Amino acid sequence: MRNIFELREKQGEEAPKEVYGWRPYALAFSASWASAMYGYDSAFIGGTLSLPSFQSTFGLAQASKQAKVNLSSNIVSTFQGGAFFGSAIDFFLAERFGRKPIIMLSAVIFTIGAILQMIGRLDLLYAGRVFTGWGVGSSAMILPIYVSECSPALIRGRLVGVFEIMLQVALVFGFWVNYGVNLNIPSTEAKQWHIPVAVQFVPAGLLVLTMIPMIESPRWLMSKGKTQAAAKALSWVRNLPEDHPWIVQELSQVENAIESELEATGSVRNYRQIGKELFVKGVRGRIIISFTMMIFQNFTGINAINYYSPTIFTSIGFTGTSNGLLATGIFGIVKMVATIFYAGFLVDKVGRRRLLLIGGFGAGISMFYLAGYSQISGSFERTPPLDSGARAAVAMVYIYALFYGFSWNGIPWLFCSEVLPTRVRTAGMAFCVCIQWLTQFVVVYSLPHMVLGIKYGTFLFFGCCTVLAIIFAWLFVPETKGVALEDMDLIFGRDVSIVAKKARRNYDEVRSARVIAREEKEGGAVIVEKV
Repeated sequence: MRNIFELREKQGEEAPKEVYGWRPYALAFSASWASAMYGYDSAFIGGTLSLPSFQSTFGLAQASKQAKVNLSSNIVSTFQGGAFFGSAIDFFLAERFGRKPIIMLSAVIFTIGAILQMIGRLDLLYAGRVFTGWGVGSSAMILPIYVSECSPALIRGRLVGVFEIMLQVALVFGFWVNYGVNLNIPSTEAKQWHIPVAVQFVPAGLLVLTMIPMIESPRWLMSKGKTQAAAKALSWVRNLPEDHPWIVQELSQVENAIESELEATGSVRNYRQIGKELFVKGVRGRIIISFTMMIFQNFTGINAINYYSPTIFTSIGFTGTSNGLLATGIFGIVKMVATIFYAGFLVDKVGRRRLLLIGGFGAGISMFYLAGYSQISGSFERTPPLDSGARAAVAMVYIYALFYGFSWNGIPWLFCSEVLPTRVRTAGMAFCVCIQWLTQFVVVYSLPHMVLGIKYGTFLFFGCCTVLAIIFAWLFVPETKGVALEDMDLIFGRDVSIVAKKARRNYDEVRSARVIAREEKEGGAVIVEKV
């Protein structure tokens, strides 16, 4: 029986089987505890806000509707504010000290934030949310880069996809922990909300412990001139001796790419020079595509449901705290299954571009249905009956989770981490992730006010944004499946068209020319390569 996880390489480029052993998977899994911090924090806060014990402790129980909206917006959005500054500041640290230590530092900062949230004072809750946001923003910026730089090209999408799998698993835990404590712990006891907050310590602690034996990024080491350390690190993750031809060849490709970048931009390496390089022709196009994908990732509506899912489900007929949390938990499971399917079976087989288009179409249809249902039923003004229309609306939330889960959920993170040149990869990723957190802040801060003000227009807005995302992906997002990091210039080079199909065609033509040249060099030996 054929291995369903198997991927086929181009003939003539087959890597030794050791390259695809357990080590790159272990590295991706260890680092992705950082995304578990992100996922859990994204999920638990919305449900915790609705717990009676939390509302009593922080003065929400007797507050007016407008006051609750304001307080909820502030509590949730301070996380995004911390994440924005964490991404910006820790870029400088990651560029100087490496990927691995900054990922571990992010767990320490996150833990400090969780401790502050446990105390039970509103000012310290805000401060704690800022610190946990800082830790998540820092790790979310560097984690996809770290995994991408350590991964073989053939399974890079799958390994970076572990980032999203861990995030979604933690997201499910966040939803169901709230459901469990609401069901089993009396609302008069503070531990009803203490437990969801305390679970934050688990992924942070596991991140530190599992990252200790991992390597530093070989590509970062090479960019710093640490050739011997890079060879040792690459040798470990590829499970081959340092003098193996495959290791020598890969290091040579990385070194040549870095030297080419130096020749194109000059040998001076400082933050000012790196900042200039982000806007040179051949790089700025990648930055624009990457941060636009990050913007659309948020404006397709996912964080509206992640953070305020109980509110969303109440608006379509689920009354009572437990019912809202139960529906939210099922939403998390659907999204997790879709993400696992995306990372394990789709992203390195179907490709990035096609998944963006298919997933965007399904997510958009779901949002438009929710808008129509909310308008016809008047669900934002009154609690509608749980009839067939309401059940269909709930199904559409789950359909949205399914389509979004295998497309816009993880692909923007993967795309940003793989298309940028080595010399500016950290800076470019930091810029794009800052944009991601900024737009996420706008969405989660605005959503309670949108629900209160424009009502059904909330879903209509996100549906229209999804249509724009599909158009953008069709025109400007080229396929990068199976492309080595050092070959991205063939798709995004200075003289390559920004139109997606033309950019990919350029890559295919150059690859075909290489095959012909190799055939001639080898005296007519037949080498078949399917690009």
